[in-house]
Amino acid sequence: MFKFMDDLAGAVFDVFMLFCYFLAGVIIVGVPLFLLAKLFLLFY
Repeated sequence: MFKFMDDLAGAVFDVFMLFCYFLAGVIIVGVPLFLLAKLFLLFY
């Protein structure tokens, strides 16, 4: 039973870390692109 709980906790942790990496990537890539688009709209 302990092995099952350990595997389940590991799987939940892996999914959580995947979500965190995805969110960090969206912030790192998305925010500068959004600001760049706003800058181009300023001079359009």
